[in-house]
Amino acid sequence: MKENIELYIKKCVENDREAQLKIYQLFSPVLYGLCLKYMRNEDDAKDVFQEAFVIAFQKMGQYKFEGSFEGWIKRIFINKLLETLKKKKKDVLFLDVFDTDIIEDEELELASIEQEKLLEYIQELPDQYRMVFNLFVFEKMKHKEIAKLLEISEGTSKSNLNRAKSILKKRILAVLNCKTA
Repeated sequence: MKENIELYIKKCVENDREAQLKIYQLFSPVLYGLCLKYMRNEDDAKDVFQEAFVIAFQKMGQYKFEGSFEGWIKRIFINKLLETLKKKKKDVLFLDVFDTDIIEDEELELASIEQEKLLEYIQELPDQYRMVFNLFVFEKMKHKEIAKLLEISEGTSKSNLNRAKSILKKRILAVLNCKTA
């Protein structure tokens, strides 16, 4: 499989449409899911998805066959998603709030809620919380990396993550309480 991907990548550099289609088919489910996590609605997710694939195909010649291709292409998508979110809200405010009631290591119990519902709740988060939440939870980035990428302080990153978790927890608990009532 790895050999096929390398062959497809080399053919994509030559603008081979069949190879581009193969790369698209192999990676679009993961990458579209990524777009849905970051964007507020499906239309925006589809727009970024399409634009990011165009960028990926344009930059395909820059892939050095070092490390995972999926990681490389995901980075292009994340950069495009963040760029789009920043453009949408040029003055995105990262709330630099340090509450004393924040519990740093609190984990949400996500197993008991449907994946589609959880995605919907994540999409409803304010942009700044959604970006930090996705980068931390799904991309496994550290607060230092997030802070650098989003040009915020580490404290702001931690605060935004905790606020996102708090919002999601309230939504999930409200749904679970309704189901048990």
